[in-house]
Amino acid sequence: MSEPLPQPEPGKKRPKVDPEQRKARRKSLAEDAVNLPNLLTFARIAIIPVVLWLLDRGTPQDCVTAALVYAAAAITDLLDGYLARKLGVVSVLGKFLDPLADKLLVMATLIWMVPMGRIPEWVVILLLGREISITGLRSIASSEGVVIAAGGGGKSKTALQMVGILCLVIGYPYHLDIGIYDLGVVDLVPVGRWLIYISLVFSFGSGFEYVRLFAEAVEAKDRRQAEN
Repeated sequence: MSEPLPQPEPGKKRPKVDPEQRKARRKSLAEDAVNLPNLLTFARIAIIPVVLWLLDRGTPQDCVTAALVYAAAAITDLLDGYLARKLGVVSVLGKFLDPLADKLLVMATLIWMVPMGRIPEWVVILLLGREISITGLRSIASSEGVVIAAGGGGKSKTALQMVGILCLVIGYPYHLDIGIYDLGVVDLVPVGRWLIYISLVFSFGSGFEYVRLFAEAVEAKDRRQAEN
């Protein structure tokens, strides 16, 4: 890794940086960005307009295709984190882009389905407000040197949202049968809606957990500083 650029002292001009050092830093940033896990994350972001376009077309076949594309994007979410750890290429850019891509995919899809009548707008507003609040809290925690790990509630919320959104994206009643069992005509929209409602409970439960962990971590940090 290249050495960080020297920072000027208050009231002094920024020192000149050696061109070779600047070039090496640019190269390091490029190498940090261009790796397989990050490329999968970029692909997940690029897939979002495809999902929305298919939803906008709105035919049953288009909705099934949109669900398949969305499922593929969800698989890349699981895959890029695993590959980053396996290949030893965990990067600052990846840590930023991975959760951002997830939130963009989930929120863009939910917002798009509000005028389609598949999900109430109040649910999307609450979920969006929760995500913005927790992202801001984690940013403040990071600036204070406090790391807040994702808890079980957050992971349950993500899983419920993933399955619920897939059901909402499919959107039409279909005749389903599993082997010899005929399930008849199944409308997946109510199923997806209830899964999102349940995920909302986990969302706010994990949100309160984040706030509690943040408060405890800040208090512990203040105590250590006072003792020193």
